[in-house]
Order: sequence, then structure tokens, then C-alpha cells
Amino acid sequence: MSFIARVTIAALLTLSSALIALAQEGTLRIAGSAPTAETPDPRAEYNGWLSNQAGVTETLMGIDYELNLYPRLAGEVEQVSPTTWRVTLREGLSFHDGTQVTAQAVVDAIEPISDESHPGHNKRIANLLDLASMSADGDRVVVFETNTPNAAFPWTLSEPGIAVLGPVSDDFPINATGPYIFREAIPEQLYRVEANAAYRLGAPGFEEVRVVGIPDPGASALAFEAGEIDMVINYPETDFARIVKTGAVGFSAPTARLYFYTLNARSGPMANPLIRRAVSVAIDRQGIVDAALSGVGGVPAGTVYPEGIGWAADIEPVYNPALAEELLAEAGAVKERGVWMLDGAPLEINIVTYGSRAALPPTAELTQAFLQAIGVQSNVRVGEYGASNDAITDGTADMFLQAWVTTPQGDPGAVLEALLKSTGGSNAGGYNSPEVDQLLADGRTTFDEEARAIIYDRIQEIIAEEAAMIPVFHVSQLNVARTGLTGYAVHPTETYWLTHETALTE
Repeated sequence: MSFIARVTIAALLTLSSALIALAQEGTLRIAGSAPTAETPDPRAEYNGWLSNQAGVTETLMGIDYELNLYPRLAGEVEQVSPTTWRVTLREGLSFHDGTQVTAQAVVDAIEPISDESHPGHNKRIANLLDLASMSADGDRVVVFETNTPNAAFPWTLSEPGIAVLGPVSDDFPINATGPYIFREAIPEQLYRVEANAAYRLGAPGFEEVRVVGIPDPGASALAFEAGEIDMVINYPETDFARIVKTGAVGFSAPTARLYFYTLNARSGPMANPLIRRAVSVAIDRQGIVDAALSGVGGVPAGTVYPEGIGWAADIEPVYNPALAEELLAEAGAVKERGVWMLDGAPLEINIVTYGSRAALPPTAELTQAFLQAIGVQSNVRVGEYGASNDAITDGTADMFLQAWVTTPQGDPGAVLEALLKSTGGSNAGGYNSPEVDQLLADGRTTFDEEARAIIYDRIQEIIAEEAAMIPVFHVSQLNVARTGLTGYAVHPTETYWLTHETALTE
């Protein structure tokens, strides 16, 4: 463990007495995501992911471990017209404060998502919902009217940010329905919850759960070995085999998370599709999986979705340095003394990424090495996520290495719309394809599953043909825990951790 990592964990664990408490009966301490506010509204930003993972909030629909959609707080979902959906709530639901969950409460919880003046506003989720109106039909039926036909609508209701919430109070600032009750958050440090003894499916396995935000993966590993943490989400791949041999319980399963490059399609060398394709085929994805993931954490990616989880087109990853050089020449580059020149200057590519996931920096550095092997110069800068995203947006970077779950709601459209639609909220590189825009619109409005599969296959073909983005590998999530953790499994969307059945038994 590096000196920096040791200093980082030491500083974090002295920030609050809550973070250095010794292991105690009935408490589970998880190194995971950090909260962003003292009361992080589950509807805002990606706060709902943490509240869902920690067992605080629940949604109308859920995604199971095979990526199938199922009713969660809903009892039934009925489509009555191309744009009208009736959702009937389960009977006997109650919020943490004991009040009844009603259809009107659901309306009141979801409406702020589209209200730009409300702290719970979330443009990303509002676009997914695309609501024209919502209303309560009695105590148990919510009627949703969408602006346009939306085949993904039932899947959208599983988005963790669309949490069912009741009226807030000092005792229940996040008044939800899950097996755990929100008690406090310290921004960037701690998210603490307590058992909801009245949970409808049974009493939870812990009296208290503390999610500790430790941004450095190596520091999380050190905290686990020191006994300060009971469980680590996203344990460093390079150390996973060793820690499991020490007696820790290892959890490993494929997920829908993709490591990929967003490309600056507005300006610079990556605005040329030929150069984008050249860079893509110059990357030895298997080599990256073997080196950055120690061969245990993932598989090379030829397309956006992982094979076996669904929606993946039959597109194999390509590693062909000779083809890369042919494409560079076709793009007008000239190789002089082993270095590719473009418009009289060395072809130089700026790569940015962030360090909160252990495999990101080495993946960027290995990409740099593969480009250097064919004579393309590149620079790698590791910073914060926001700064890296800004660098692509303002044109000071050419490639942005990220890691996203590609089917967080089980449906293929949402992430592609965010990343590649010309008006997508996360299209930092400015990719613009009228054909892709139309296909994404068609994917939303087509209700036949086989027809939808054809649409999303075609989108994936275009992504490969134009290198609209560069998939690198699909990752398996590697987590470790103290011996005796039961009732837990890695979920393919990564948005579910704790259930009422999760427990520690000695």
C-alpha cells in the first residue's frame, strides 16, 4: 500500500468519530459511495443510487438479478393507451413515519423531479419519464400520461431516483419505505441508516449500517485489512485473489458496467471518424483486462452491452495495429521517423480520466502505451470526474475514460440517449448523428421487443462503424466482506446492496 493511500485513510478515519468506531454488534460498515449533502434528496443527481443501495428508498418497479423487471411497491402496471399507464400500489404500504403510502403521495414524490425550482429536480430522470401529467385515481392507483409513446416507461420506474417518498420531518428527513431508515449524512464521509423494525417483509439483519466514503480504492482495502470496515464495494482487482485467500468472503459477478472512452467529436483529431476507428483498433483490450484487472475483473468489449446480460449485438472487439495505421493514412496522416504527423504537426491525443475506480488510471496508461506502439503520441491526465468531463466539453481533451452501468433500469435506451443523442445530457463530446437520433427515438416508441432489439443492434453497429464511443471492457464487480455475510449478491445494475435478509453471522 502506498504512503499516499495510508495517509488518505488515516485522514478520513479521523474526520469524525462515526468513522473510527470499532466493530460493534449489529453494525455493518461498508466502504462505498459518499453522500453529497447532509440530507441528500434521493431524486437529485445520483443520490437515489446510494439511498437504494443502503435500503432506505424503494421504487415502484424493480430489476431482479437476471435483469428482469418486477413490481416492487407497485402491485400491477397496466398500459391503457400508447401514452397512458395505470400503476396500482400494493396494499398495506407505509412510510418510515408510519403514515400510509397513497397514490397521491406517489404523485407528490415524483412531481418535483420535473420542477426546476425544487431541490429534487433531476433533468436526466425527467427526460426519461417524459411526463405530460400524473394523477391519483383513488388511494392506490397512479395514472401516468407521457408526452409520447415510451416503451421503456415501466423500466424507467425502477430508476433509483424515482423513489417513493412521504412528507419529511425532523425525525424523518428522508421518509421512505425500505428496510432501513435514514439517520444522518456527513458530506463526502458518511451515510448512516438504522433498522426499520416495521418493514413489511421482515426485520432487517442489522441495527445500523454505515456507508463510509473512501475515494481511494487502495485506502478502502487498507481499511478493510485494519478491521475498520466490514465490507468493500469495488475492491481493487489486483488484490482480490490475495485478500480472499486470507479468509475474507469474495463476491464476484458480471455487471452491466462498461469502461469506455467518450470522444471529442467537435474538434481536434477525434472529430475524424477514421482517426477514432484507428485509435479503437490500436487498443489491445485483452491485454488491458489481463493487466489492469488481473484477469479476474472483466472481459474485452466489442460493443456497449455485455454478452449474457441482454441487448448485446454480435460485435467482437478488434485489435489490429496494422489496420490502425492504414486508417491513419486514409485520414491524411503521414508517418515520419516512426511518428504520425497530421497537418504538419505530430498527431497528439489528450486522454483524461478519474481515479475513484482502481482500473481507470492503468487503463488510460495502457491505452497510451498501445498508441505509442504505432507512433501516436498521447498524454494522460488523472483528475476528478467533473474536471475530466469539462475537458472533453471545452475541447482541451480528446478522450475521456469513464465507467458506466449501461442498463441501470434494465432497458438499453436511457444510457445511449444520454451519451450519444445530439441533445443528450451526458454527450460531452458533442457526437451528432441524425440516424442515431432517429433510431433512439424509434427505440422509445416501438413496443415490440424483437423490433426494439433490431433497432438497438443497428445503433451498436453504427457505434462500431464510426467509433462514436470506444468500448474497452465490461467489468465484473468485485466486493469483499468479513466472514459470515449472508443474504447478499452482486447485482448486475450495481444499484442494489442491502435487503432485509442481509446479515452477518459469526
